[in-house]
Amino acid sequence: MPIEPKQKKKAVGDDPTKVVGEIWLVPSATSSRGRDWIFGLVLVLAVILAYVPVWRAGFIWDDNRLVVTNPCIVGPLGLKEIWTTSAADICPLTLTTFWVEHALWGVAPLGYHLVNVLLHGACAIVLWLVLRELRVPGAWLGAALWALHPIQVESVVSISETKNTQSGLFLLLSILFFVRWFKARDLDGRTASGWNYALTVIFAALAMASKSSTVILPVVLCLCAWWIKGRWHWRNLTRISPIFLLSIAASALSLWTQKLSLAIDNQPQWVRTWPERLAAAGDAVWFYLGKLLWPHPLIAVYPRWQIDAGWWASYLPLLAVSVVLFILWFNRESWLRPWFFVFAYFLAALLPALGLFDNYIFRYSLVFDHFQYLAGMGPLALVGVGMVTFAQFTIPKRAWVQSTLGMGVVLVLGILSWHRAWAYTSEEALWTDTLAKNPNCWAGYSNLGMLSMGKGQVDEAIAWYEKGLEVSPNLALTRDNLGAALLKEGRVDEAVAQFQKALEIIPNYTDAHYNLGNAFAQKGRVDEAIDQYQKALELTPDDALAHNNLGNAFVQKGQVDEAVVQFQKALEINPNYAEAHDNLGNSLIQKGRGDDAIVQYQEALAINPDYALAHYNLGNALLQKGRMDEAIAQFQEAVKINPNDAGAHTNLGIALIQSGRVDEAIVQFQAVVRLNPNDGDAQANLSKAEEMARGAPTSQ
Repeated sequence: MPIEPKQKKKAVGDDPTKVVGEIWLVPSATSSRGRDWIFGLVLVLAVILAYVPVWRAGFIWDDNRLVVTNPCIVGPLGLKEIWTTSAADICPLTLTTFWVEHALWGVAPLGYHLVNVLLHGACAIVLWLVLRELRVPGAWLGAALWALHPIQVESVVSISETKNTQSGLFLLLSILFFVRWFKARDLDGRTASGWNYALTVIFAALAMASKSSTVILPVVLCLCAWWIKGRWHWRNLTRISPIFLLSIAASALSLWTQKLSLAIDNQPQWVRTWPERLAAAGDAVWFYLGKLLWPHPLIAVYPRWQIDAGWWASYLPLLAVSVVLFILWFNRESWLRPWFFVFAYFLAALLPALGLFDNYIFRYSLVFDHFQYLAGMGPLALVGVGMVTFAQFTIPKRAWVQSTLGMGVVLVLGILSWHRAWAYTSEEALWTDTLAKNPNCWAGYSNLGMLSMGKGQVDEAIAWYEKGLEVSPNLALTRDNLGAALLKEGRVDEAVAQFQKALEIIPNYTDAHYNLGNAFAQKGRVDEAIDQYQKALELTPDDALAHNNLGNAFVQKGQVDEAVVQFQKALEINPNYAEAHDNLGNSLIQKGRGDDAIVQYQEALAINPDYALAHYNLGNALLQKGRMDEAIAQFQEAVKINPNDAGAHTNLGIALIQSGRVDEAIVQFQAVVRLNPNDGDAQANLSKAEEMARGAPTSQ
């Protein structure tokens, strides 16, 4: 990687005023600003072209959780909760970016994708500048290899991985300004360029607020200081101490939020001992290096390794990492100096992702492409140095040939990235591609099941969930989803069995308690339903859905006052919950508070004008108040939205009869008879209306 600057006492490298190998479509250190702009534009355009598939990409996997269904982004919560509660997760600043984007273009995915691609392009530019500041041969080539490598696709096309691109940009800016500050200070012996140091700290804070894995920044800065100076000084720690403090704070936040995410899921199948984590970490290091050198196959979810901590050979990969690091450290003043820099940086950048500290995502796999977004910079820059050096040795003084070969390598990587990006354009494409390469990916089956449920293909969803359980029977989430699908099919007893099994696996599983409550409510086992809803609310007190359904269960028991309290709590949590407004209106009707009920129905319709049931209930309330014309208007809206609602047709007919509009009432009663030919009441209503139209007396 970097070429060693000449030292005053001991020369261990080249003259710092000379840059070796600035060829292959890269500007020299003395090139004009205009030429630099051209090369920068070429780099950004290459990134944009490689990621053309994002124009047709939607939201996938965690994108929905972090953006589409995140109450801090779409409401009712907001910036306050992002920065002051556990909702911050490990990336409050990235969530803030999503909040701003949502304010600009809502939940249209294209805007989010374009921002992420441009952030990646900006990272490539700043990486190029950093490598130039560190006097790296072929700096532009190294940056291009990193930017267009297909291993980056997951980070660039997944909206949720804006965490990577945004934090990566700020981390690189922090390194850039630190290197400039350190070099200026080294030259004049004073604290020159104070603004550079201030910007170093500011961008460090922004990086760690964007994603906590950038806590490795102090180690990277120490490596850069060692590289520039040619030797290590312990006083460098003092210079970097503010960033170390930021790193400690960000690490604490990350561990806290991850502990919260793991609190309800301590299944034995996921628990790993420290020996297992250490052995897996060694495997992961070589896995990531291998994918950089040969990116095939690339999978969204790789097979999850089974580590035998009792077998001595399991620790050989970790031992190999330690031996290589020691050899490079021992020879750090030799020609292996760049190799030590790169390997040390690679390990430092991977450290948060090696699984030494548990994270929910390790339930899926122990390795992910996006984990080495930052780590890949070092090895790929070193590859760029090697390519430049090899070209100078084999085809010297033929810059156009060298440039053509370099462009060819970059083009191949760009095409591979373009091809890989199509796998991330939709949920179906992602999980179909994943299962083709990893048939034992239970997450793939589960997500395809949820996708089928979203399309209303319940039978297909059940089949996907059952396949997932064949792979891994102790998946509480999949059992809960299977139960929900069975419940939708009316197979209530089977659904109950799945929810109960999910709760055996995770006793504190909120969704399973909630869904089991729904199943009991459908079976008329109201007391058991109430018990399950209350358990769900003990675990998640701010669950508006659970409060609403608990209210409905109280209504079934005739405990209207308790029901009103639950509906009101649901609306305190989510004022835009139309169903809760409607249910509260129904309860108020039972308490004889018709005017208050009308207000609730109107609130529900202000939120959802196409809510047929709320139109129907409002019509009934207005009918009771004698506001006939208004009631008719509401029933007409109800049947317009749902023409198959026999009750709305019936009540509209009754209201029309009372208004003397008999012929119109007949039309409504005829509609009811068509919907329910065997309904005696419907036929009786029609007969009475027809007799009224003929002027004949009707029996009461």
